[in-house]
Amino acid sequence: MNWITTLQSLLWSGWTSLLDYLAAHVLLCLLPAFIIAGYMSAMIPKEAITRFLGPRASKWVSYPAAAFGGFILAVCSCTILPLFAGIWKRGAGLGPAVTFLFVGPAINILALTYTGAAIGFDIALARLILSIFFGIAIGLLMGWIFRKEETQSKAEANLFAAGATVRPAIWAVFGLLVAILIAGTLQIPALTQTYLTLHLPWNLPPAILAALESVNLSVQGATLIGLLIVIAFLAWKGFENIYEGFSGWTMATLVVIALTILLAAPITQSGSLVIGLTGRFFAILILLATTAWVAARAFDQDDLSNWIAETWKFVKQIFPLLIVGVFLAGVAKGLIPEAWVRAVAGQNTLWANLAGVLFGVFMYFPTLVEVPVARMFLDLGMARGPLLAYLLADPELSLQSILVLNGIMGRKKTSVYVSLVALLSTLAGYLFGAFLAR
Repeated sequence: MNWITTLQSLLWSGWTSLLDYLAAHVLLCLLPAFIIAGYMSAMIPKEAITRFLGPRASKWVSYPAAAFGGFILAVCSCTILPLFAGIWKRGAGLGPAVTFLFVGPAINILALTYTGAAIGFDIALARLILSIFFGIAIGLLMGWIFRKEETQSKAEANLFAAGATVRPAIWAVFGLLVAILIAGTLQIPALTQTYLTLHLPWNLPPAILAALESVNLSVQGATLIGLLIVIAFLAWKGFENIYEGFSGWTMATLVVIALTILLAAPITQSGSLVIGLTGRFFAILILLATTAWVAARAFDQDDLSNWIAETWKFVKQIFPLLIVGVFLAGVAKGLIPEAWVRAVAGQNTLWANLAGVLFGVFMYFPTLVEVPVARMFLDLGMARGPLLAYLLADPELSLQSILVLNGIMGRKKTSVYVSLVALLSTLAGYLFGAFLAR
């Protein structure tokens, strides 16, 4: 019967990890991040970025544009490969194309916000800065090493002659959406201070409070999980056929999403329904209202339908994998001996950082699933340096992506690219752990 007890313990570990994830990280960072990712995909034309990547473009233009384009497109490690092949074979310089290849899956808005919420903003900031720096550095090195193979005729490709522009209103709404994300996660007194306290006229039954406490879940967390379930049902009815027009289901979904983001901001005290309205609540309320007003005036129904459709596509592609990944990471936490993790990567050594990189190569995880896995290793004793090395390498290097890149670029270019990513990720993790890790 010991194996039954062990199985129950592992399943319980996965279940409680999933509840914690749904009650916190999704609503404080991922829900707004999904909306932003869908917005960028729908509203910002790819040609507005890729037209600056040709070999004749100034390096001061092409490399920042490639890095910015990778961020804007918010794609995963599997999606970036065909995009990289397309822009390189249709005229991009090898260097800017490689920068785009590296930056895209490393610093998309979903990965950054989830990293900050689940692991720490020091790791998220390091991941952002180093991914941009490494992407540009690796691109420059690849362009220089293989400079003789670059042909001037690529600069004439039609893709890079496109004249797509981005309307000012698009940037305005983008700024408001980013402000909502920041207001929901930034820890400053103006946002965390409680300005108004509401005492609701009833208390929860002790049995319910005890049940919530048994899974380390607050009243607010349980409410938010319930709202997520409601959103899933409403979105399936209101977003699945959005191109046929807005319906009552669509409007109901949008209202519940806004309400959920708002309710993630107050502080609910266990034991009674006492709700403290913080500065975060009022900031998000104002920003949501402003965003809705500007978007309604600036965009027509087709624009809004595209935005909703792209967001819903991201949710359907990524969210189920995240649920499974978080649950399995919780199960694995109960399986992997803490002493083993500490022995391999518990100290900030070059070998420990290389181990983090190699783990990213041989263990492929879909977009964002690497974050709960990293959180698990952190809880088991992995040093923050090797953890950063893993997070830098995992979106870029996997056996699958290496094989695909070999078919696109050839063995020599792929070998150089993989070597540069592994070397820089290892060194970055080691230096971060030595000088910056808290």
